[in-house]
Amino acid sequence: MLKNVISVLVAVMVLSSAAFAERYVMVTHGEGKDPFWPVVQKGGEDAARAIGAKFEYIYTPSADMADMASSIQAAAATQPDGMVISLPDPDALGPAIKTAVAAGVPVITMNSGLESSASLRALMHVGQPEKLAGQSAGKRAKSEGASNGLCMIQEAYNTALVDRCEGYGENVPIKFIDTTSDPATIVTRATAALQANSGIDAVLSVGPHVCSGVAKAMDDLGMSAHHSCFDLSPEVMDLINSGKVSFTIDQQQRLQGYMPIIVLHLYNNSAGLLPGANIPSGPGFVDKSNASQVAALAGIDR
Repeated sequence: MLKNVISVLVAVMVLSSAAFAERYVMVTHGEGKDPFWPVVQKGGEDAARAIGAKFEYIYTPSADMADMASSIQAAAATQPDGMVISLPDPDALGPAIKTAVAAGVPVITMNSGLESSASLRALMHVGQPEKLAGQSAGKRAKSEGASNGLCMIQEAYNTALVDRCEGYGENVPIKFIDTTSDPATIVTRATAALQANSGIDAVLSVGPHVCSGVAKAMDDLGMSAHHSCFDLSPEVMDLINSGKVSFTIDQQQRLQGYMPIIVLHLYNNSAGLLPGANIPSGPGFVDKSNASQVAALAGIDR
């Protein structure tokens, strides 16, 4: 009899624990063809698993900011214990984030939107200072001989990517080329831009799939130029190891997925405990000297 009572009590405790498990929602602007975002998602999943929380990931396959704002509003209406939101377009997404915060949902912004995070009443931001990252990339490219370049950008609306290009341009003059995010379009547009700008000696690709597509376009044209990139993927690591890409800037996307969930858990369970500042996740250089080690640590080695 006692054994049956204990079994019932344990079952009730398990059900109660499940009923009151924290639930966190991550909403990003990344679309499904971009290899960057699955790493962010896995970071969030791993963090939620570590603290015993539920985790939901929502991305915007259309890359339309109105769609993303609607996703934020819909997720906030379910009253999660916290939300993690990328912020590529503060003007378009700001009202939805403010509405979520006003409804009592704690929000942490991540990846992009550092400069606008506080004004939208987010708790903090986890991400890379993008202008600084671009400046660092441009300074190194210049030291390696770059003097006139193109910036291949897949999301022209994304303030973080624009900051990368503009920061780079402070050291190496550049012209913006909108490639879009579609892999086939990237190659086509990159090829046309490279043919139309034969005087350039450098290319900055501000995303991993852009890096791969631009490298293919350069190969197809038999063109040699200083090529540097942003972010990680197996293809980018291969391009670095083969000498076709000089370096890439690592903003540690797994950290961007992982840390906000941990911080929200601390905030909800430790009387509003927060770090004293935003968490900068980059920039860090990855080149031939450390590409294999970084790929293994990031879980993207082949």
